[in-house]
Amino acid sequence: MQKYLIAIIVGLGLAASALYLAVVKPVVAAPAEQSSAVFGSDGKLQLPDPHAFRRWVFVGAPLTPNGLNNGKANFPEYHHVYIEQKNVEAYLKTGEFPEGTMIVKELTRVLNPGFPDGSRTEPSGRGYFNGEYNGIDVSVKDGTRFAKTNGWGFFTFGHHPLPYSNTAAEAPVTECAGCHIANVASTDMTWVQFYPLLRDKDPK
Repeated sequence: MQKYLIAIIVGLGLAASALYLAVVKPVVAAPAEQSSAVFGSDGKLQLPDPHAFRRWVFVGAPLTPNGLNNGKANFPEYHHVYIEQKNVEAYLKTGEFPEGTMIVKELTRVLNPGFPDGSRTEPSGRGYFNGEYNGIDVSVKDGTRFAKTNGWGFFTFGHHPLPYSNTAAEAPVTECAGCHIANVASTDMTWVQFYPLLRDKDPK
């Protein structure tokens, strides 16, 4: 009888342990968010890899051609804007981008203008079409590194045909950050009004 009692007690103990392990899961710390922005020891940002960022979420391509700005547009190119999917999803949920977010703006000139306004005629009709690559701009969210400019740093790798600089120092406030602070500080320093995916997000 004693052997049977011991066997029953051991069995109940094993069953209780199994139930505990099934219900109480070990706590695992969530991995820290990794930023795609890579800085050198001198504080300069490394040129992002086009093979990588061109696979991110494409959020839009504003255009202000020279032909519509008396030949002197500040930004005469298409602005192809890319953001990593995880950071787009975070913005759609919270209205803010996470720390470490990098927004890449790849520039292209309009394709060989055929009219004074910079447009041309193609089989699809008269309009504007993408031409040659003409630069890369990047913004990075880092509240510690860029505390003086609302937590964002802005970088230019060249506004000219390929190739571009391999690294870029933070642009002066008067060149980039100042305009963002004055106009889009309420939307996390980003021109979301130009990108329907971000602008028309579900408020829930």
